[in-house]
Amino acid sequence: MFRIFIILFSILSLKGSSQTLGGKAAFNFLHLPSSPLLTAAGGINTSWQVNDAGLAANNPALLKREMHSQLHLSFNAFLGGIKTYSTSTSFYHSKADMVFGGHIFFVDYGSIPQTDAAGNVSGNFRPVDFVVQVGGSKKYLQRWSYGMNFKFISSNYFQYRSSAIAFDAGLLFEDSANFVSASVLVKNMGFQISTFTRVKEDLPFDLQVGFTKKLAKAPFAFSLTAQHVHRFNTVYDDTTFNSENGLTQTNSFFNKLVNHFVVASHIYLGNNLEATLGYNHLRRTELNMGLGGNGLNGFSLGVRINFQKLQLMLARSNYQRNIAYNQLGISFKLDKGVEL
Repeated sequence: MFRIFIILFSILSLKGSSQTLGGKAAFNFLHLPSSPLLTAAGGINTSWQVNDAGLAANNPALLKREMHSQLHLSFNAFLGGIKTYSTSTSFYHSKADMVFGGHIFFVDYGSIPQTDAAGNVSGNFRPVDFVVQVGGSKKYLQRWSYGMNFKFISSNYFQYRSSAIAFDAGLLFEDSANFVSASVLVKNMGFQISTFTRVKEDLPFDLQVGFTKKLAKAPFAFSLTAQHVHRFNTVYDDTTFNSENGLTQTNSFFNKLVNHFVVASHIYLGNNLEATLGYNHLRRTELNMGLGGNGLNGFSLGVRINFQKLQLMLARSNYQRNIAYNQLGISFKLDKGVEL
């Protein structure tokens, strides 16, 4: 079964490498981190192992037996009045010796005026995006885990609607003796079922590789994650726009290389308190405006507090100068209640 998974993983990776990046693809809301822990780690992480079903929804290989009957809920007050909601759960099946997970992520853009080409208002509409997924994970030998998610994706913008089917495939290596974990994740392999304007669009495919190392004698761990591994140049350079607005675009080899990496530092402040600091250089590159100060673009931070029967997670991520959003999440066991 493990060999079949590897063959399928390789085929899907090669097939997915032809799909489009960034804003040229449909359903780009899938890039938004639905878990506060993922937000705190820079928005991209495949190898950080935490007992949280919300983080495992990003990479099915992270689903663990210890997450049995866990429920994760999170809320994000995003930019421009946009709100996101997510729920994740996981269950261990002893006969199959597998961990199964479910996840729903919903983006609410609020009420927007409906206008014609001349700007005349004829009412309001409420655009939404959502994804529903189910997945499973299984261990192989002592150090390997592999998993897959199946997704149904939908976007509804008044008369413009589209839906798609997609898959994620993850492979995790864990060396607990040396406090090391590494993972490969292929995200959003799939196709549209229905289109917005009868024109087929690609999904926001991504190939990610991650590594996490915890120090044996210090309360620190570090994660390094590479995104868009299948394509080296991720820079969008509109020379006409830059020239008209007096902007400069750094398109050097070094910048192209660094754009792939997201770094995070995990600090264990005690048995029940953890803090995470993250930095996403590609996000900073995309959001920086001109040569002026751009504040903490691309930086993020968060904390996780463990109570007896409840985990509380808070995260904050910076977009543009003095603009940031906050995300709140909780996780608890369904069979033990939510009492603190």
